[in-house]
Amino acid sequence: MSHSALLSGVKRTCPFASHMSAFDPKRTWANPFQAHDEDNTNHFPRCKRSCGARIYFEFGASGGNITGLTSFEFEIGGKWLQLLKEIVPDLSRVSVIYNPEAGHYAINLMQSMTAIRPSTGADLIATPIRNTGEIELAVANFATGSRAGLIVIPYGFMIANHSLIVSVAARFRLPAIYPYGYFAAEGGLLSYGHPTVDVFRQGAVYVDKILHGAKPADLAVESPTRYELVINQKTAKTLGLTVPQSLLSRADEVIE
Repeated sequence: MSHSALLSGVKRTCPFASHMSAFDPKRTWANPFQAHDEDNTNHFPRCKRSCGARIYFEFGASGGNITGLTSFEFEIGGKWLQLLKEIVPDLSRVSVIYNPEAGHYAINLMQSMTAIRPSTGADLIATPIRNTGEIELAVANFATGSRAGLIVIPYGFMIANHSLIVSVAARFRLPAIYPYGYFAAEGGLLSYGHPTVDVFRQGAVYVDKILHGAKPADLAVESPTRYELVINQKTAKTLGLTVPQSLLSRADEVIE
């Protein structure tokens, strides 16, 4: 077994897919948005970890040579906004930072936030982040004024720079909610998402099935069955926030 890593965006993915197809692999495993060039990969089975289930024909059998696992349902965007409002009751403005290469995935997540925005009373501001230099600038500009908060749209660029995002949010005292527990473990205020290990474990099961003769088209795309709420109580105290007991009681992990 061999593996190759690609930690960039869609623009560099298609040439990489062409390169990989030359090796005629028995199967591939791709992270979100790293398996876009179907013309170059339509002759070998592929198992993909996707960020949105609707990429795969609204669940069910995937069709063709692709199957996979979803990381998030788009509706989770609204959940992130609700949780941020719960921990910051006087929240009035929320910056949603995203990498433009996330495309419709980011748009759909933000639409789910927009749908529940009236119930929170907070204004949403979409903030594109194209490079690391824009992270601090965006947070610094937004952290001034009335009570503000931050939501981070998961994508390869954001994941690769999660430590920087957490540290900048802390420096400017900006309450933020993140998609994965390791953001909170590094000092982020709170996170809500699936345990990343679950997806990779189930991915290994799918790969094993394909190697033993199963057709990707016959394997239904699966979504996470477990989501975890992680609250960093130490960060909350630093920000002067009192975490409601109702929220603490629902947390899967509280970092003291």
